[in-house]
Amino acid sequence: MPIKNRIFAGMRKWLLLFLYATATMAQSPITAVKTGTFYFKADDYAGFDAFGFQYFIKDNAFIKSNGKDKFEYKKIAFGKITRADIQNPLLMVLFYEDFNAAVLLDNQLNEVREIRFNDLSSPVVAHALGMAGQNRLWLFDTLTQQIMLFDYLKNTLTPLATPLKETVKTYQSDFNNFYWIDAKDDAYVIDVFGKVTAMGKVPPNDAMLFLSGQSILFTTDGKLLFRDGKSGTVQTVLGTENSPKKFYCEAQILAIFTNFGITNYKITLP
Repeated sequence: MPIKNRIFAGMRKWLLLFLYATATMAQSPITAVKTGTFYFKADDYAGFDAFGFQYFIKDNAFIKSNGKDKFEYKKIAFGKITRADIQNPLLMVLFYEDFNAAVLLDNQLNEVREIRFNDLSSPVVAHALGMAGQNRLWLFDTLTQQIMLFDYLKNTLTPLATPLKETVKTYQSDFNNFYWIDAKDDAYVIDVFGKVTAMGKVPPNDAMLFLSGQSILFTTDGKLLFRDGKSGTVQTVLGTENSPKKFYCEAQILAIFTNFGITNYKITLP
């Protein structure tokens, strides 16, 4: 990249940071109340469920534990776990991007189904994968640059919308929607019917979580921030661990993942 372009890119980043910082100072902070800590060592964190179990990855094994009961799954043949989706704790999906494959697990981490995308009648190269509703998975195929729904019972693919102009840089999904941020830091959401909605530029961040109503939680410089989807205002979340490695929020419960494990908080978001 030419020096002039690098300088411009750097100035743009700091300008965005300044604008978000200004918006943050204009708002009252949100305070998270600590409720407890679950100590463990892990390489990555996938979240928690309503039954008190935490889900994480350690030494390429997927682990489910509540401190008393523990379940573990490992599939050496597929290599490194890229992502774990625990939206449905009765049927979870592990994505192995390097092997272009996935597995479905039951609530005791028994393997229910193995999926090899290279073996489909119309092969795809999956770069993003997540659980959708009605026996389907969200999938982004790098060969066609399309977001698809994959029916894992019928082994059929349904492309949604037109091919993307930019690749998917980071993503998140739920049963009805697939969210993504492209290489230009523009955010979008697509529903199961193929309707695409632009969500605008995302703030400079180290990690991000899409919430309902197009609101987001994100970290910048070790601080956790909340951006309201309606007003666009940004508020600091006080009382949380500094420099979180990852975080997860569901039903007004916030989990912060650090080198020591998970710290849980009660949080009230607008």
